[in-house]
Formats: sequence, C-alpha cells, structure tokens
Amino acid sequence: MVQDLKARTKKFAIDCGKLCRNFPNSREYNAYVNQLIRCSSSVGANYRASQRGKSTADFINKLKIVEEEADESHFFIEILLELYDLGDENVKNEMIRLCEEANELVAIIVASINTAKSKLK
Repeated sequence: MVQDLKARTKKFAIDCGKLCRNFPNSREYNAYVNQLIRCSSSVGANYRASQRGKSTADFINKLKIVEEEADESHFFIEILLELYDLGDENVKNEMIRLCEEANELVAIIVASINTAKSKLK
C-alpha cells in the first residue's frame, strides 16, 4: 500500500505537470499553472516525508499537509477547467480525471489520518 501510494502521488504530480503544458503562456493561466505545479508536487513530496515521520503525531501532521495540498491541487484544476476555452476535449477529460484523482487521494489520506489518530488513543 505504501509503495503504491508513493507511486500514485508521484504520478499525480507528473500528470499535473504534463497537463500544464497544454495551457497558453499568459498572465491568467501562468498564475494557476504555477500554483498547480507547486501543490501537486507537494502531495508526493510530503507523502514521502510522512513515511519517515519521527512519531505518530509527526506522521499525522505530514499527512495533513498532503491532504491540504491534494485539495488545493483539486481547486486549481477546477479553476483551469473553467478558464480553459481552447476546446480540446482530451485536455478537458484529463482535467476531470485529475480532479477525481485528487479527490481519491484526499479520501485515502483522511482515512489514514483517522486510523493513525485512533492508534494514538
């Protein structure tokens, strides 16, 4: 499971980066694209860091960052989806897929946080 999630969060970052290639270089797109690249790559980086947590509390705190960054990624993908007006259905479908992936990652991470919290009690 850990290895699968490591690979999955890394793939999410890479897929978001590849998605960002499709947007024009303009003021409105650049701001959102840069944010998406940052937060989507932070999902994987912080998940990896969580696996080296020094305690259960440290593990939980790092997973909370992963949750926030995945949710933020979802937000910026939604913004880009609403701004995107170039009509390429493949790009739109990829944005929808990545929104779904971000939601799934959030759900998995929240479940992991809840499990870890129950172990603290």
